[in-house]
Amino acid sequence: MLTDLQLRKFKPKGGRQILWDSDGFGILIGKRRRTFVYRYSFNGKRKLMTLGQYPVISLQEAHKEAAEARLKVKRGIDPGAEIKDAKAARKAAPTIAEAIKELYDEELINKRSGKETLRILSYDVIPHWGSLKVADITRRDIKLLLNKVKARAPITANRVYSALSRLFGYCVEGGIIDNSPFTHVKKPVKEIPKSRVLTDTELKLLWDGLSPTNKAVDIYRGTKLALKLIILTGCRPGEIVGMRWDEINDGVLTIPAKRMKGAEIHRVPLTNMAVEVIEEARALSGDSPFIFRSPHKDSAPLTAGALSRAILRHRAEMKIEDPFTPHDLRRTLRTRLAELGIQDVVAERVLAHKLQGILKVYNRYDYDKEKREALTQWENRLRVIVGEVTI
Repeated sequence: MLTDLQLRKFKPKGGRQILWDSDGFGILIGKRRRTFVYRYSFNGKRKLMTLGQYPVISLQEAHKEAAEARLKVKRGIDPGAEIKDAKAARKAAPTIAEAIKELYDEELINKRSGKETLRILSYDVIPHWGSLKVADITRRDIKLLLNKVKARAPITANRVYSALSRLFGYCVEGGIIDNSPFTHVKKPVKEIPKSRVLTDTELKLLWDGLSPTNKAVDIYRGTKLALKLIILTGCRPGEIVGMRWDEINDGVLTIPAKRMKGAEIHRVPLTNMAVEVIEEARALSGDSPFIFRSPHKDSAPLTAGALSRAILRHRAEMKIEDPFTPHDLRRTLRTRLAELGIQDVVAERVLAHKLQGILKVYNRYDYDKEKREALTQWENRLRVIVGEVTI
């Protein structure tokens, strides 16, 4: 019977030597390592499997491992092959970086927000976990990573949270892991819904600042026109900057589903002022397929970021005290439509918001006529606000 004292003091003669205990259990002793082994027969073949190194596992633990292996042999299971299969599966199991690539190739590439989700994962996740196996990530790992991002940028931590939630959800769906470690993980920061709506006075100051003849506000002319069109249509900044000439027909801008947040075609009736803005942009567009061509790349459109930076840098010059974003112009239009008495269903369709509940399923009416009437009423009101007409 092997003892700890014997294992510690025994010195093999020559190379390596196995000290046998009983029932195929023993220890292979070399100059540097002492490895517990179990010898057995399976399907007429003699096999030797390792159980672990001494003293990393104790003699008692090794006996237990051997007993479990012995029981498997009696049940017709090859314990050595089982371990090899597990190691092979472990080696083949995807890492976080590989899972992110798979998620992008199969799902995110087809989503409007896919590139942004990939950017978030690439910047805040891959540097920390990229080489780790998906199955090794714990809830504690997730919490620590989110806390680290939160310390740097609280709202970004929420975006990382959402991206990781989808990543692990995809891994469960794809059989990479059986259960998501994201269970019971809470969003890092409670976000307060934005409520900024520009007043009539602010709208006039902004409209005047966006005038091409206003040299005091040194914003690229195409950027000024794009911001004006957001005010007039309520479209999202990304939808406006990506507008193409071939999307306009018979006074209607038809934004394809691939450019829409809701992945549905959105038809935007163009009022007279909207058409005037678009025609002003023609001189800047040249032969570009984009209405709002980038001043830096002929083959590319403006970016939504360019609109945000323009407001951030020049708001003070326009005498507007409180900060606002291009998206706040969209909220401003929606508020003004309510003030004008426009029905909520129509106003929501103007903004391309999906109808809710049973309406989403059964009401397939396009509301094009009502949307044009609503935007025309808003245009008439805007003309008064900016001083083009008087009541």
